[in-house]
Amino acid sequence: MIFMNGRTLQLKGMILAMLLPSVCAAQQWTRFRGPNGAGLADAARIPISFTEKDYLWNVQLPGTGHSSPVIWGDRVFVTCCSRETAARTIVCLNAADGAVKWKKEFASQTYRQHVDNSYAASSPAVDGSNVYVIWTTPDEYTLLAMNHAGNEIWRTSLGRYTSQHGSGTSPIVFQDMVIVTNDQEGPGSSVVAVDCTTGQVRWKTTRKTGSMAASTPCIYQGAGEGPQLILTSRMEGVTGLDPRNGQLLWQVADVFGFRVIASPVVAGGLVIGNCGEGPNGKGLVAVRPPAAGKKAEVAWRMVNQSPYVPTPLCKGELLFTLSDTGTVSCLRAATGQVVWQERIGGAYYSSPVCLGDRLYCVSKKGALVVVSATEKYQLLGRSQLPELCYATPAVSEGRMYIRTLSRLICIGR
Repeated sequence: MIFMNGRTLQLKGMILAMLLPSVCAAQQWTRFRGPNGAGLADAARIPISFTEKDYLWNVQLPGTGHSSPVIWGDRVFVTCCSRETAARTIVCLNAADGAVKWKKEFASQTYRQHVDNSYAASSPAVDGSNVYVIWTTPDEYTLLAMNHAGNEIWRTSLGRYTSQHGSGTSPIVFQDMVIVTNDQEGPGSSVVAVDCTTGQVRWKTTRKTGSMAASTPCIYQGAGEGPQLILTSRMEGVTGLDPRNGQLLWQVADVFGFRVIASPVVAGGLVIGNCGEGPNGKGLVAVRPPAAGKKAEVAWRMVNQSPYVPTPLCKGELLFTLSDTGTVSCLRAATGQVVWQERIGGAYYSSPVCLGDRLYCVSKKGALVVVSATEKYQLLGRSQLPELCYATPAVSEGRMYIRTLSRLICIGR
């Protein structure tokens, strides 16, 4: 069901400016779901169906986890954990053959979290110098930087962390800062920017406490405007901050009545966010950031078949959503009008990625389903991974890297 509010967005002539951070430098996959979290890549060599004999490589990781890999050049970085001891491991692998370049283990402590969560749930972020990792325990929220050779550069404590389900947000790099959100149930909710070189806090903005959010921020930049850091949470709604100093630029509050796990995405001149509870999505909202002299506003809403955990994906003028229960929807990004809606089966935590005109969706049980990312629905292929998968694939240089519970698999041609 779609509810409209406000004028129809005209996308033509605006898409390049709006998506500028999203489609740059496809050879690097620097954060959760790639550049700006958009999930877009030009990788025509990746097959639409495959078997184990088609893997380029398939390696056992030193632990389990649900974090997604990130890639810089010939290095793939991924985090792992021990469910028994909560020890965390950062692993650097060679992108060409999966050989381990280095790994570093850090002791931790077990604590209560959701049965489907992991001590290695947060995806790293990477730049040309360092890889950045978030780790949480009830006693400490830690941001850690390692250089590409595997040496610890700095670690910064952001205080205690309180959540009945554990954590899940991931860091992003903006210019020379690492930005992390800290929306939690305890008194320390905030968003923090840390210097990439020193680990010193550059700015910190307090946020309302009361509900954990696992969403990872993105950057929105309208034509002729400065960059805006986009955050989503149940307590704050959708907010735009100046990423250079943390100043609040605009807010649309009270749009999420439930927990926010999925990350916001930019869809032309709109920002998309969604919320949910239990196994289901409870609503998706499209917000129009303010133009000069105007206020931010809700453009449209989606209720039926909206996702909870999987993050939506925008390709051109189309918005694709994958519900937790296996329904793919193709919408007009500007209006929310449903173009098609089809059930592909399975249950999903992983967010879809789009390679050319193909949408890749990985189910919890490891079924990889490929459908057309066009105005006409087509089921293109199905494949089966060797074990369950909650992580979102990474794509670089014509190859896809899929993290299952305990393995990292590379496919391509």
